Amino acid sequence: MSDYSAELGPSATGPAGAPAGAKERSAGLWADAWRELYHNPVFVVSAIIVLLVISMAAFPSLWTNTDPYRCELQQAFEGPSDGHVFGTTVQGCDMYAHVIYGAQPSIIIAVLVTTIVSLIGTALGVVSGFFGGWTDTIISRINDVFLGLPFILGALVFLALLQSQSIWTVSVVLIVLGWGQITRIMRGSVISAKSQDYVEAARALGASNMSIIWRHIVPNSIAPVIVLATLYLGSFVSAEATLTFLGVGLQIPEISWGITIAEGQLIAVSQELPHLLVFPCAALILTVLSFVLLGDALRDALDPRGR
Repeated sequence: MSDYSAELGPSATGPAGAPAGAKERSAGLWADAWRELYHNPVFVVSAIIVLLVISMAAFPSLWTNTDPYRCELQQAFEGPSDGHVFGTTVQGCDMYAHVIYGAQPSIIIAVLVTTIVSLIGTALGVVSGFFGGWTDTIISRINDVFLGLPFILGALVFLALLQSQSIWTVSVVLIVLGWGQITRIMRGSVISAKSQDYVEAARALGASNMSIIWRHIVPNSIAPVIVLATLYLGSFVSAEATLTFLGVGLQIPEISWGITIAEGQLIAVSQELPHLLVFPCAALILTVLSFVLLGDALRDALDPRGR
């Protein structure tokens, strides 16, 4: 893992007693990263796609006026036409409306789970890495247990034990299984940052542990977590669709890319109706790929030596 901190001399302090070089280094890192990202076409394109998908999830009525629950069985399996640009689903619903509205649960789950696991992982990683000792040992051993659980298999088992599946139950299961990697990354970053001279300078000037953590450790250790969180967004979109496809995630009448793909998989092959799979799969793949490319671009911008 790269070192995002500055090497400071014992006299490199600001007017308030905090090491000035640390703040300048942190600000310079993000300013340099933004300049790099602004001129990176991969980042720009993937960011535009992500924003479009988020707008689909937040304001689906801006993209279509068709009611996704308005289905006519006599129109089932129809291919793309003027009336249905993406064709119709196995239930005779408008496929385009299902693709648009299917983004909502995936994005809600991905944002909710990523936000909470990032907060949990960051907090535990800071406590474990900064204080060390028995605190570090206990948190690390618990983390090892959760990291040892197969992610999809564990989610399948937990969701199968629940009596009902919804956005909230899927989110809770993914949160329980998803915080470990961020904790490990943050712990290593904190251990690297706390050994720097600017931390020792702040401690020598009488700064408390909380002050050192909030003003120096977290700002200079958070970059890898931001990169990983961006990648997690795509991973959780994929995880929700996978669990739903396997029958333990969201259930009808919810609208989800995973449900649409699960309904159309057999008919699409047996009756040669590729539109039943092409459009929901394309939306899912494009969304996940955009988040992955966004995370890769952030990683390269924040750690150019790791390219």
